[in-house]
Amino acid sequence: MDFSPRQLMFFGILLAVPAASFFLVFRPQNLEIRKATAEIELKRAMLLSLRQVTSQASSLERSTSEITAAIAKVESRMPTNKELDSVLRDVAQLASKHGLKVPKFIKSAETRQAGTAQEQPIELEITGDFDGFYQFLTELERLPRITRLTDMNISRLEERDRDGLMRGAFKVSIFYQGANFAAVETK
Repeated sequence: MDFSPRQLMFFGILLAVPAASFFLVFRPQNLEIRKATAEIELKRAMLLSLRQVTSQASSLERSTSEITAAIAKVESRMPTNKELDSVLRDVAQLASKHGLKVPKFIKSAETRQAGTAQEQPIELEITGDFDGFYQFLTELERLPRITRLTDMNISRLEERDRDGLMRGAFKVSIFYQGANFAAVETK
């Protein structure tokens, strides 16, 4: 069988049309389809993640309200700077109630920032019976205000006819709401 140049050219064109259409039409479209499929899968994954997050929104709102209530409870235990003197008076009355003497009661002129609150340190020296001192500490702990006891030194006082006398020197810090206190807003 002899092929004429015209037949060979027709046969070549006949083979070139599908090859050219594969490289010029089908291959680029397949790449676009793969890109679109990958984008659809990414958006499906994001949508699934968004659905999970929105399903947790009610529990997050509940947790936020619980945290806000806990913050409000702590804030209610902090006096304002105007009420601070009454808290100091309460501490002195607790000591005298338990038969303790307070020869040293120094309110520091410096206050410290403690988060959104202020901290007022007070240096105390107390002398008296150890049992009274113990009762003083337990009642100090039960005060409705937030306090912290630091730098405690306890020493025994020697007296011939009395046993259990002691001297305690420590710092009591009282936390209070300063003048620039900003309450947490809830929406």
